[in-house]
Amino acid sequence: MATQLYSIGAILLSTAFLLLGYGLTNTLVPLRAHLEGFSNLSIGALGSFYYAGFVLGCVAVPRLLARVGHIRTFAVMASLTAATVLILPLLVSPLVWFTVRAAFGFCAAGVYMVIESWLNDRATNQDRGRILSAYVAVNLGSLMLGQWLLPLASPRGAELFSLSAVLYVLCVVPVGVTLLPQPVPQPAPQLRVRRLLRSSPVGIAGVITVGLANGAFWTLGPVYAISLGFSTTGIALFMSAFVLGGTLIQLPLGRFSDRIDRRWVIVGVSVAAALGGVALALLGRWSAQMPWLLYPLAFFFGAAMLPLYSLSIAHANDRIERSEFLEASATLLMVNALAAVAGPTFAAVVTAFAGMSSLFLYTATIHVLMVVFTLTRIAVKRASADESREAYVAVPQASTAALDLDPRGPEHGQPRAA
Repeated sequence: MATQLYSIGAILLSTAFLLLGYGLTNTLVPLRAHLEGFSNLSIGALGSFYYAGFVLGCVAVPRLLARVGHIRTFAVMASLTAATVLILPLLVSPLVWFTVRAAFGFCAAGVYMVIESWLNDRATNQDRGRILSAYVAVNLGSLMLGQWLLPLASPRGAELFSLSAVLYVLCVVPVGVTLLPQPVPQPAPQLRVRRLLRSSPVGIAGVITVGLANGAFWTLGPVYAISLGFSTTGIALFMSAFVLGGTLIQLPLGRFSDRIDRRWVIVGVSVAAALGGVALALLGRWSAQMPWLLYPLAFFFGAAMLPLYSLSIAHANDRIERSEFLEASATLLMVNALAAVAGPTFAAVVTAFAGMSSLFLYTATIHVLMVVFTLTRIAVKRASADESREAYVAVPQASTAALDLDPRGPEHGQPRAA
């Protein structure tokens, strides 16, 4: 395993720098927007523009990869990412920031695609699962540590934006000097939403729920924390507790879901997410006296919300043939991203009328609807047979290039029994 990780060390190091920057930037931007007096609707739109740019990047970047190769694409996208972050404190205007965040999302899709396709190229059937696990661990760990860069300077200044840009520039160095051969660009999988909707409506509903709820939280969660009077250290602790909860629950919850009808686990985490949202909405008013209450709640909230994406992918995989897996996963990823375009703006409209605490009533409502829909499907559709159930795998919400890393794909395992 050490030899395997050493061979992809440069890629994982670039990933660490990249996600440290993302962890900082994605909390800093809505926080600074709030301090600059942006309306809740404008802050929500910043999240929507980011996800819209990400969707466009997933569509357009494969052509650039085929034309100029992985290293040049990565260098261009990482450099543009640094430039977009540096522009933000210079031109503080909602319209400018909308455009810049869309460009940031486009570039994010590009750098993710390079990293993940490179990891897939280096993986073999024997170590594919371990490489994916290492990538997910670096991804979540760096994203969480990036929150702790926030207290290093005031979000009102330009220092934190500059620090983010430095991290994006540094992520080019390991990839730029690596001796690993560049991967051969792969054709994008076909997306067929209607076909997957017939096979796994709960899987589709799950990734829509994740897009609508998680996209809103990532955009407006820091604003909720600062509206309660939290310091930058408190905001970092709140956001990192959310990520940590989702990280630690993945493996035990996934193994448990392999033993029963996975839809009941989806119901369970959705109920927990709804309860966590209601608790955060109601207890926020007492945060001045007991701020420590919100940190374990954020941990619980992340443990409930973050596994739903991987659970939805696993459930959809239970319902299809191995030959359809890559296509289905790509379809679910894009459906999730499109839902995330709408999620932050929907939530911002709610908070504009009902206050910031209503963000969590919004996410609770989304998860309650998921519970009702899943219970309805359980009532009308029997569970998958045990012999056709696929193993749970924690998968990142990144680009379509990561899908080939999943060891459950048709080219990495034996066909399932009919």
